[in-house]
Amino acid sequence: MEKIKLYNLALFWTYFNNGYSFMSLPKWIAMLFGLDQLIQYKNYWLVAFGCIFYFGFCIFLGRLIIKSGFLEALNEVMNRNNRFMKEVRSSKLFKDKNS
Repeated sequence: MEKIKLYNLALFWTYFNNGYSFMSLPKWIAMLFGLDQLIQYKNYWLVAFGCIFYFGFCIFLGRLIIKSGFLEALNEVMNRNNRFMKEVRSSKLFKDKNS
């Protein structure tokens, strides 16, 4: 039972991290909007709601990225340009395993 909880926590964390990494530019736009709300209007509730919404959206986006297969496609593109992976894929041992 404990392993299932840890697995679900790790999965939740992975969803959040992937969504957060894809939201790097919109994060700064949202931060500027939040600062504007705090400085001009002292609207703390809107900023708190925005933070909660951003957290939930990162999880949703991360899950969408993983479930759609986009993450695997990104990893494959990175592997094709990685010198080490090119060497591994061209080795005799790798070709024998995949034959």
